[in-house]
Amino acid sequence: MTEFGANLVAMVTPMQPGGALSEPGRTQLVEHLLATGCDGLVVGGTTGESPTLSDAESAGLVRAVAAQAGSRARVIAGVGTYDTATSVRRAREAEAAGADALLLVCPFYSRPTQAGVIAHCVAVADATELPVMLYDVPARTGVAMAPSTLIELAGHPRIRAVKDAKGDLFEAMTVLSRTSLAYYCGIDELNLPYLACGAAGLVSVVANVAAERTADLIRTVRDGDLVKARAIHDGLLPLTDRIMRSGTGAANVKAALAELGIIPHASVRLPLLESATQ
Repeated sequence: MTEFGANLVAMVTPMQPGGALSEPGRTQLVEHLLATGCDGLVVGGTTGESPTLSDAESAGLVRAVAAQAGSRARVIAGVGTYDTATSVRRAREAEAAGADALLLVCPFYSRPTQAGVIAHCVAVADATELPVMLYDVPARTGVAMAPSTLIELAGHPRIRAVKDAKGDLFEAMTVLSRTSLAYYCGIDELNLPYLACGAAGLVSVVANVAAERTADLIRTVRDGDLVKARAIHDGLLPLTDRIMRSGTGAANVKAALAELGIIPHASVRLPLLESATQ
C-alpha cells in the first residue's frame, strides 16, 4: 500500500552518550535507510524507544525525518500510549509535524476490555486525517486485539492496516479474508510466512542494517519465487537471531549500526542498557 510503503523499518532513535538525541546520528541513519531500500520509516515506535521520548521529542523527530525524507519514503509516526487523551494529542502533533500515517499500539498496562480498545482506537483515528496502522503486540501490552475487534475497527475509514506482532498466522489470514486491512509482519523471525500468507509488507527491526535484503524478500515473494525467498530468509536467520533473540532488539541493532559506522553511538535510555553491557 503506497500510503504506508512495503519495506518499512522500525527506526531506532540515535542518541548521544547521556541520552540526548543525536541529530547527526538521525541524519546519517535516515540517509542510510533510504539508500538501502526502505520506503516507510516508522518513527517513535517501540524500537525507537517511544516510552522514553517526550511529546516534544516525538514531534521533533517526526518533523525532522519528514523534512529529510521528503517524497522518498512515507513517515509513520508512533503515537500510541496507555492514555487516550495523550495519544490523541500526539496524533495531532504528528500530523502537524508532517507525518504521512500513524502507528497506534493497543493500550498497554491498564488492560482495557475489547470495547475499551475499540473506543481508544476510534478516538485517535477520529483526531486526524491520517491513515492509521494498528499495532497488535500482546507480549508488550498485556492485551491482544481480538479478531472481532480488528474486523470492527476495519470499518473505520482511516484504520487501514495492522502491524501484527502476535504471531498467529491463522488469525491473520482470517482477518485478511474478512476485511480490506493491509497486514504488515512485525516479527522479523516470521517475515517469510507472513508475506507468503498475503501480508502487504514488513515493519522490520533488522531492516535498520539489512533493508536491501528485506526488500529483496518482499519482491521475491511477490514474484512467486518461494524457493529464492526461502534462501533470502535463511540467509537472514543468523542476523535476525542475534538482533531479535539475544537481549533487546533496539539496543542490539544500535550496536550493529554503530559498528558499521552508520550512527556515532549505540547509546540507549534506561531502563535499556547498551548491548555489550546487558
